[in-house]
Amino acid sequence: MYIPPHFAENRPEPLHRVMREHPLGALVTQGPDGSGFDADHIPFEFDADQGPHGLLSAHVARANPVWQRCPSGSPVMVIFTGPQAYISPNWYPSKHEAHRQVPTWNYEVVHAHGILTVHDDERFVRRIVARLTRRHEADEPRPWKMGDSTPEFIDGMLRNIVGIEIALTSLVGKFKLSQNKEHRDRVGASDALEARGHGALAGLMRPED
Repeated sequence: MYIPPHFAENRPEPLHRVMREHPLGALVTQGPDGSGFDADHIPFEFDADQGPHGLLSAHVARANPVWQRCPSGSPVMVIFTGPQAYISPNWYPSKHEAHRQVPTWNYEVVHAHGILTVHDDERFVRRIVARLTRRHEADEPRPWKMGDSTPEFIDGMLRNIVGIEIALTSLVGKFKLSQNKEHRDRVGASDALEARGHGALAGLMRPED
């Protein structure tokens, strides 16, 4: 990934924020024979306290060939994408003076590199499903839990999935938030995004006064 110095983000806390707030990652893999790349979009659970760079956990459908095509020990990458939006040069006050601005796209992205481990284990997948469910149902008035369904149904569903873990070896972040622009241009672009419903990205772009 090409990263100009002013867009590089190496601090663990902002990288972890993107991974937790946008857990649907693109798992990028390559077969053991070096044949073509593939990508699977999977919601991950991130534990920053496991290992030097953290641990990703998830499950995939048993019918998904990724867990057989990429056995334990395979190097993989997971891409997490945060807020993103188009930026018009008309939003920069300086554009209307010198007309030396062009369109661009702002975004946050994290590339998480690591080593895959496959867990074809009912206890593991039950634990992963329970954790994901508790997290994503937390804001519901009556959170769904596995106990809401019959044991036979849940057991059958769990037999149809396989667990995976990725022990992370590095995190690479690129936060393209108009850091290379004048203060007034960052404010102008941030205000325009806010007005168009991109509040999250607008807040990230807004410079500190």
